[in-house]
Amino acid sequence: MDTAARFRAAIEAHDLDALEDLFAEDIRFYSPVKFTPFEGRHMMLGLLKVLLRTFEDFRYVGHFTGTAETGTDGDEAPSAVLPFRAAVHGKQVHGIDLLQFDEAGRVKEFTVMVRPLSATHALSEAVFAGLVADGLVPQPADG
Repeated sequence: MDTAARFRAAIEAHDLDALEDLFAEDIRFYSPVKFTPFEGRHMMLGLLKVLLRTFEDFRYVGHFTGTAETGTDGDEAPSAVLPFRAAVHGKQVHGIDLLQFDEAGRVKEFTVMVRPLSATHALSEAVFAGLVADGLVPQPADG
């Protein structure tokens, strides 16, 4: 089973332990709501833990493979696109996970794109609250 298929199976089973070996140590995660990427395997696993709690009725609805230019070095890398459907606080979300692989077959870049904008806002708020609750990002200072 290739890395994308193993990733999909682990996400669908909510099996975070199975994901750890699939990620490069220095993985970069490009969020639909944050310009700079999240970096590192520890942060990626923490973020996925929050996402798995946040999404309702998450399911992949396709799987495409090919190559795509990476954001890190601009080189083409083997890639997989996994379209998904889910809900966040009752708002329907359509999205894709773009996985890009290193020479060893581990995920080195992970980009998520979602629509519509109202669902993106709901997702952003829910994920940020989860990241704060799990101690992965600091609580914002009251202004």
